[in-house]
Amino acid sequence: MNLQDAINDYWTDRAPSYDAYQHRPERRELDREAWSQVWSAVLPPPPAVVLDVGTGNGHVACLLADLGHRVTGIDLAGGMLDLAREHAAALDNPPRILVGDAVDPDFPPRSFDAVVGRYVMWTLRDPGTAVASWARLLRPGGVVAMADSTWFTDGLGALYGDRPDAALPLADASSIDETADVLRGAGLVDVTVTPLEKILELDRAYGVAPGHDVQLQYLVSGRKG
Repeated sequence: MNLQDAINDYWTDRAPSYDAYQHRPERRELDREAWSQVWSAVLPPPPAVVLDVGTGNGHVACLLADLGHRVTGIDLAGGMLDLAREHAAALDNPPRILVGDAVDPDFPPRSFDAVVGRYVMWTLRDPGTAVASWARLLRPGGVVAMADSTWFTDGLGALYGDRPDAALPLADASSIDETADVLRGAGLVDVTVTPLEKILELDRAYGVAPGHDVQLQYLVSGRKG
């Protein structure tokens, strides 16, 4: 089994518990409000054409579609895609949910106004190649916006089994600046790192997923010149 297959299997297995945690009723509307503010601050006004890479259970894709954007979400984990399609079907303006590789999305150049993702950068097998691919998909002035953190500063361990040398380079990142440098290396300009203080407040008040620590998350964004 190659690394990407191991990643896909891991997230398919985790899909039901991950989805249940994301939709906890005591926090769901607070999360929606907070994340709506995060994305709205960096994206063009709706209806922008948006690609959500590594969409998982469709959390970001559905939220942005509900805000009026024209959204396509892609992922390779079948269990996550099933949930994303289920959530999308309940919306008046549903996102398209497709099988697709976040590292090499199969769309024509200049197809999108924005490429977004949440908790994706750390689990990309080759983030430099991925961001360069996203930049090709953007129209001039388009935005890449990634929400993430430094989740495994003590090392990823065997989460995905054996990891080839140089694979998943951001999994062990000690600073979010390493993610920002990947965006700069792909030629994006005006790269900005924004601390997500409101999300941190919610995590402190309501807790985080089992096995995780409360820690500051960031929005890393850049623009195609």
